[in-house]
Amino acid sequence: MSDRIKNLNPNETADKPYVVYWMQASQRTEYNHALEYAIAQANELDKPLLVYFGLTADFPEANARHYTFMLEGLQDVKAELSARGIAFIVQLTSPEKGAVAWAEDAALLIVDRGYLRIEREWRDRVAHAVSCPFIQVETNVIIPVEVASDKEEYAARTIRSKIHKQLDAYTEPLPQTDVVHASLDLDLPYEKVDISDISSLIDELDCDQSVPAVEWIKGGTPQAKKRLSHFIENNLPDYDEKRNQPGLAITSDMSPYLHFGQISPLYMYEQLADVPASENKKAFIEEFVVRRELSMNFVYYNDQYDSYVCLPDWAKETLANHTDDERETVYNLEELETSDTADPYWNAAQSEMMKTGKMHGYMRMYWGKKIIEWSPSPEEAYSRALYLNNKYNLDGRDPNSFTGIAWCFGKHDHGWKERPVFGKVRYMNAKGLERKFKMSDYLLRVANSLPND
Repeated sequence: MSDRIKNLNPNETADKPYVVYWMQASQRTEYNHALEYAIAQANELDKPLLVYFGLTADFPEANARHYTFMLEGLQDVKAELSARGIAFIVQLTSPEKGAVAWAEDAALLIVDRGYLRIEREWRDRVAHAVSCPFIQVETNVIIPVEVASDKEEYAARTIRSKIHKQLDAYTEPLPQTDVVHASLDLDLPYEKVDISDISSLIDELDCDQSVPAVEWIKGGTPQAKKRLSHFIENNLPDYDEKRNQPGLAITSDMSPYLHFGQISPLYMYEQLADVPASENKKAFIEEFVVRRELSMNFVYYNDQYDSYVCLPDWAKETLANHTDDERETVYNLEELETSDTADPYWNAAQSEMMKTGKMHGYMRMYWGKKIIEWSPSPEEAYSRALYLNNKYNLDGRDPNSFTGIAWCFGKHDHGWKERPVFGKVRYMNAKGLERKFKMSDYLLRVANSLPND
């Protein structure tokens, strides 16, 4: 546990009435090291614990689809905290500003760890603004990012062994801590936010409502656990062989829940304990542990993670050498966004993302590659891919998403046979899809998954 804990300022504990856990990246009450640490500290200080969450419409590129899924999860958080005797305070304010305000009467302020630039900036501002100790507890990865590696890794192959060598040390179960002093009945001077009516709250937030919520998946830890259980029982036995087949729904659907911190990767790992060793189990661990924690490594050590600048030099050089190559077809952003291309597979992938908030992982790679081919420059292609991905995917604006987009342009990959437009960056085309998969099944699956307009 000690490797997960970091003092963000040198302040000493004050004799104030309560301890505050600022919940932000880890929106769950189970397998949450930050919450359990906060409860333990409150007990030791003989004080009640409050959990605070700041709700802002200013999170970059977030819209009603993202907020709905998040608020569904926060409803579960409120109920579960209440069952443990802990008050849950949701306020319509920029998260870091609310944290500073609550810290005025806090003996200790605790926060979970976020890796994106805005999350790190929030924590830095709070650390310099509060007079109480401010402690960060890392809980959204199995191995703390700086323990896993002290530098930006080149590829999955360079971080894989580092992670596997340390898994046993960081996969111990996390027991729940009993609350000594309940905080539900405290008289707290704050304006209560009703999170039971999500539609009205989104109206009050005044966030972007151009991208509607989806119906096929609901947010929250109970829903995440139910989906994980179903996946392990029904789909994991075929995972290694069939996960890349776009026409099949073999994926776990855990990425939205992981993005909002509604499920712990440690909990997921523990649910595999009784699953016999197999290539299927190995492949799933590779995805949600190795590849996911490589993405955390990327956004933590590379401050340009959301920019074309983040790409390796070889990729930028080869793409630059082919910027002026003639493109057979160039689409504008509106044509891409509305799935108005001559490629039925790409159109299906874009439609799947727009309507459902999710895209099959293999198709997301193809989708990104074709944007390179159809854009006037690689820089413009990068901007378009990020815009579309972050706007429509439930797991957009996530380290995994930023890493996935960068991969399409050569990040965490190596040079291939040189060709027009792509240079030495890996190329994908429709014929390759048709050789590997029965693409008519994908077109049918997407068509059947989309609601009637």
